[in-house]
Amino acid sequence: MATSNDIKKGMCIEYSNDIFKIIEFLHVKPGKGPAFVRTKMKSVTNGKVLDNTFSAGHKIDEVKVITRKFQYLYDDENGYHFMNNDDFSQLYLDKEMIENAQFMKAGEEVTIILKDIDETPLSAEIPPTVYLDVIEADPGVKGNTATNALKNAIVETGARVMVPLFIEAGDKIKVNTEDGTYLERVK
Repeated sequence: MATSNDIKKGMCIEYSNDIFKIIEFLHVKPGKGPAFVRTKMKSVTNGKVLDNTFSAGHKIDEVKVITRKFQYLYDDENGYHFMNNDDFSQLYLDKEMIENAQFMKAGEEVTIILKDIDETPLSAEIPPTVYLDVIEADPGVKGNTATNALKNAIVETGARVMVPLFIEAGDKIKVNTEDGTYLERVK
């Protein structure tokens, strides 16, 4: 059993009958009073982000996890299907377990977090940036270049991305998967 002093980024803990991954933490030692650890935790089962403060030395239940690389195969009405790159076994994940899944394309490598004890999947993490082909783009309005004007574009996965006016159908773009923003055009 670990204590709040052992908390580090990426650690998984059991809290309120759920498993949370530590996103941010800060050890605080005020001039007056006891020390504490301020954390931002994300549920690996439903994606909810929680702010919590643990007192120094507070006992926490650490959950041992392993990460494996899987290849995204396809999706159906209930969820997503992946293949383990090492032994070619397949794994199925519910739609709620993956954040920003609209940017995943077939064949892409995804990191899946599994519980160490029984290897049940907890969540999946897609890469922070992806390269996608633009399938359809709204026409740019002539003369609308005084500001950073943006227009709608649909990429190969079906997701909508706001892109600059010079992007056309057939271009390849780099997209930030966390917030769905356009980063750059790829040659």
